[in-house]
Amino acid sequence: MERDERPPSGGGGGGGSAGFLEPPAALPPPPRNGFCQDELAELDPGTISVPDDRAEQRTCLICGDRATGLHYGIISCEGCKGFFKRSICNKRVYRCSRDKNCVMSRKQRNRCQYCRLLKCLQMGMNRKAIREDGMPGGRNKSIGPVQISEEEIERIMSGQEFEEEANHWSNHGDSDHSSPGNRASESNQPSPGSTLSSSRSVELNGFMAFREQYVGMSVPPHYQYIPHLFSYSAHSPLLPPQARSLDPQSYSLIHQLVSAEDLEPLGTPMLIEDGYTVTQAELFALLCRLADELLFRQIAWIKKLPFFCELSIKDYTCLLSSTWQELILLSSLTVYSKQIFGELADVTAKYSPSDEELHRFSDEGMEVIERLIYLYHKFHQLKVSNEEYACMKAINFLNQDIRGLASASQLEQLNKRYWYICQDFTEYKYTHQPNRFPDLMMCLPEIRYIAGKMVNVPLEQLPLLFKVVLHSCKTSAGKE
Repeated sequence: MERDERPPSGGGGGGGSAGFLEPPAALPPPPRNGFCQDELAELDPGTISVPDDRAEQRTCLICGDRATGLHYGIISCEGCKGFFKRSICNKRVYRCSRDKNCVMSRKQRNRCQYCRLLKCLQMGMNRKAIREDGMPGGRNKSIGPVQISEEEIERIMSGQEFEEEANHWSNHGDSDHSSPGNRASESNQPSPGSTLSSSRSVELNGFMAFREQYVGMSVPPHYQYIPHLFSYSAHSPLLPPQARSLDPQSYSLIHQLVSAEDLEPLGTPMLIEDGYTVTQAELFALLCRLADELLFRQIAWIKKLPFFCELSIKDYTCLLSSTWQELILLSSLTVYSKQIFGELADVTAKYSPSDEELHRFSDEGMEVIERLIYLYHKFHQLKVSNEEYACMKAINFLNQDIRGLASASQLEQLNKRYWYICQDFTEYKYTHQPNRFPDLMMCLPEIRYIAGKMVNVPLEQLPLLFKVVLHSCKTSAGKE
């Protein structure tokens, strides 16, 4: 479906584009292949990056299969990630019929579950990063990789650890109510960038040593790529917060990130005459214009980044073509949320889908709706500041696992720099919210997953999808 500069005519009410109080601002042609070719050509004339499928692949530390990122603290494949999660969530106790030293490989990993789980623990997978109910959201009291004693490993393998945890929660209760009530399963999610540690695993401790590394000071080389785990007491949130100050260099870098943002209200007209009925084609055209404006803002943002000169134009092109949907979604849920869930919601309220549109709506569209509503409530609860938003956006953008990058290791360093700067800021600004930083970071893999799923939703279903999401979110917000 072509994106017109003016909404097509038809439908009810005033007819055509007359329902819009202001004519849409003229915009360049819509993005092709996921990004705006002309704007990217300004970054590097005549050069458009194409991901290289032959890029070097990492291998799973458990079985040697192709790794998809850092899961529960270590580099692993989707299979071992899912196995570890199921084993911990379901409190499985396995037995080895041999000598507890079975070979782990892609072909043999399913032969002995005991040895597979044993190796997961020995290599550092962090069980405390997993919710007991397996739903999105988490009991993130620490992040991995984690090094635990042989005695503790034995307690887990024998089931003694699960019994102790059950006794603890039966006596004290579990106060975690953060999971959404939907049918989403983490096992289907693509992994986030490795510096996100995993979709459910974020670092809460050992911050100072690594913040110094990525903000300026040297640390032993082996810490550069795999953050060392420092145990985090489950009772630490009960301790009185300690007074601390924000590192001056962290403050400066955050200020530069915020300065790169265009925080002015969106210019795309979203005001509709009273009594006007919006058609599917008109609403789709409006969504396209909004996406265009948001994308152009992301391109301008890249050119203002404090580290713009540290990476090649080819890498920036590759990063933008892979993350633009995630950046738009993040900005829509945070800095532009008042307009999106206010003015745009009022427009979608004037659109009435036909019975055929309702009947043909896909299951994937339903999953996206459920997850978007959950994510909206999460961000609404957190009330993300501009500083946090700017850091989250940079962390998500600097994804060294994207194929075709020429400077993956440099991207990893930049990613970690802003990871720890964001943690420094949240722990300084929100002293009484010890879980705020992991809550923020857990939103990023969810955004990546939703953005990936939205690609598979048919274009003609997007008007209905936005109507349902915006109506539900605006209604619930009005009751609070």
